[in-house]
Amino acid sequence: MMKTTRRTALLGGLALGLAGCASKFRTYDGPEVTRLQMFKGDRNLFLFDNTSVLKAYRIDLGFAPEGPKQFEGDGKTPEGAYTVDRRNPDSLFHLSIGISYPNEADIAFAAAQGREPGGDIFIHGGPRPGIDAIKPDWTAGCIAVSDREIEDIYAMVRDGTPIDIFA
Repeated sequence: MMKTTRRTALLGGLALGLAGCASKFRTYDGPEVTRLQMFKGDRNLFLFDNTSVLKAYRIDLGFAPEGPKQFEGDGKTPEGAYTVDRRNPDSLFHLSIGISYPNEADIAFAAAQGREPGGDIFIHGGPRPGIDAIKPDWTAGCIAVSDREIEDIYAMVRDGTPIDIFA
């Protein structure tokens, strides 16, 4: 009896350990995500297949969310038409997908003001406990969702997918 209980406990512990190692890389075989739309004021991100909403997410933004991003360090999230242009499997924020900010107009505007437009705008996972503040609109200008949500988005959205960001 003792041998069976011990074996059961060891196998159970092994199973739990392996479950904890589940990959953050998910697969997706549903309809193609053809566009993302984000509404900063409502804090919503929508993934579309043509005209059908596939998924909707609540988001957090930069620490100064009102108005479009214009300059490096302004804490704002861009507004306009961009594309998903890269992915970072080693993100400090679990996973992340990049947005093509700055575009030519963003660069020209900042240059006309004698400033840099900034960059490295991503949709990424949640804050790191003990390192990042857990409060609304805590990023430096990125779009944040939960770690589980970025796993889904990372699997569903392909590079080159358009994203429209509205005020």
